[in-house]
Amino acid sequence: MKPGMKFRSIALFRQLGPGLVTGAADDDPSGIATYSQAGAQFGFQLLWTMVLTYPLMVAIQLVAARIGRVTGNGLARNMREIMPRWLVIALVGILFVANTINIGADIAAMGDAAELMVGSGGHAFTIMFAVGSLLLQLFVPYRRYSSLLKWLTLVLLSYLAVLLTVKIDWVAALHGLVVPTIPSKTAVVTIVAIFGTTISPYLFFWQSAQEVEAINNDPDQTCLRDSPQYAKAQFSRLRIDTLAGMAISNVVAIAIVIGTATTLNQGSGTQIDSAADAAKALAPVAGRFASVIFSLGIIGTGLLAVPVLAGSTGYAVGEAHGWKTGLENKPLQAIGFYSVIAVSTLLGIGIDWSPLDPFKALFWSAVLNGVAAVPLMAAMMMVVTRRQLMGGFIAGRSLFALGWTATAVMGVAAVAIALA
Repeated sequence: MKPGMKFRSIALFRQLGPGLVTGAADDDPSGIATYSQAGAQFGFQLLWTMVLTYPLMVAIQLVAARIGRVTGNGLARNMREIMPRWLVIALVGILFVANTINIGADIAAMGDAAELMVGSGGHAFTIMFAVGSLLLQLFVPYRRYSSLLKWLTLVLLSYLAVLLTVKIDWVAALHGLVVPTIPSKTAVVTIVAIFGTTISPYLFFWQSAQEVEAINNDPDQTCLRDSPQYAKAQFSRLRIDTLAGMAISNVVAIAIVIGTATTLNQGSGTQIDSAADAAKALAPVAGRFASVIFSLGIIGTGLLAVPVLAGSTGYAVGEAHGWKTGLENKPLQAIGFYSVIAVSTLLGIGIDWSPLDPFKALFWSAVLNGVAAVPLMAAMMMVVTRRQLMGGFIAGRSLFALGWTATAVMGVAAVAIALA
């Protein structure tokens, strides 16, 4: 690589931050389980959903990031300006329940993946991963923590590496990408699950909050409402960051579907109830190496996603109640904020010992996320078009249209879940 190209690559990577981490966190162990199930049961036939969700998730994440960067406040704090406080608290309550279940399912999958690799100790690994994640959030300063999460996104490359170990029918894969197909009624539930795990409320709260964190922890930065001269540069960065982050998310999802479709879809398909099940099933058909790579990916994406899930819960609940929030604060400086993070994580550990089936837990968290996403997305769209909140930086026509389209699609998905 030429020196100039190297410097440009480094400069580009430095522009990536909240959007990159948010996109990578979207491919958490529960998402991996959903994509694995899609590939194992329906082969390449549902790949088109990845193409459809990309512009929608880019639009709604750009709305979230824009709100945080322009106003200097997170989503829940802005929503309190246009919605009754009780309604905001109710929506945030749904988010808390869904995120806690998701955390529990994710750390259980991480424990199972670790046990698959070493032969025992699944519960012990589950506790270790959960406590380790919690300690990072409590005691590592935001600037180091955000950098760690950013570099941890590289673990997603493991799922692209799996594709190198199998022989793929690229013609069939391309057909699945560009030709929408709904092979059966049961596929509708999987399609809804894909939408639910791809466009999730915790991602909205996290990306918006990280823009606020960047403003609060850099004396040279202020919200765009107060410093409009920086708008062009900041909006350019937001676009690059979000486009790249969501692209990585969907490319990895496509790789997981293709990998499991190639190896596990045999006639009527294979039932996958967790991400760890997919790793186990890969071993006899794609080799131990592919199974190990898949397992490492589960652990790595879990280490990335669990802090995002718990952190987004802390931001949402804290902002809804008017508490001090922010990962740069020490625990005693933001007791309510960190208490929510701790409670959500510790309750998640309890799910691993509960009689609740992990796959059902993931399904119901998707249902709750789908229900919460629609009013939250609608509230976000109302915020981003209010001049008293956004000043001269309300959403333009294209972002307005795509944002409301994403909201409508999630509304249809929520109805489909209710009728399924």
